[in-house]
Amino acid sequence: MNSDERIRIREQYIIANCCRPRPGDAITGYHSHDDRIKIHKTDCSNLSNVELARLVPLDWADVLVVEEFAPDDLYHSLEENDFRILELHKKVGRDYSLKVARLLTMDRKEVFDRHKKLREMGLLQRVPAVMIRYRKGIVDNKWIKHRNHTYYELTEKGRSYAEYHSEGG
Repeated sequence: MNSDERIRIREQYIIANCCRPRPGDAITGYHSHDDRIKIHKTDCSNLSNVELARLVPLDWADVLVVEEFAPDDLYHSLEENDFRILELHKKVGRDYSLKVARLLTMDRKEVFDRHKKLREMGLLQRVPAVMIRYRKGIVDNKWIKHRNHTYYELTEKGRSYAEYHSEGG
């Protein structure tokens, strides 16, 4: 899960403060006295001191609230090249218009215009002028100073659009 900062879990569960499990971690539940199930990492040391009968086997699929994406009018107004750009950003992360144009073999003015359109629609956001990590496979563990390019990355909504489209939606 990409947006770990905003994990939504079902009402009967609560994340344990001692080990703070995140999606992807192996988890076990503990049925607490307040009738909620506290989610712990399976290897949490606090679980060694509990009543074994209160332990509950868990999987993240049981715990997380999954919000289904439903395409809206905005989604239906996008063209194939818009989706190509969104999917590229999903794959490579932050990048700038000239590089996106080269990677997609598109006219650079078209990419500049589409980046602007997608940003205005709330599907892309500008990356603040900070240090940027080179893309994997180009130079490992190298950072560059954000220079003359405006970098863009997907918003949560843009990621939902790209994922829905790539799944054949």
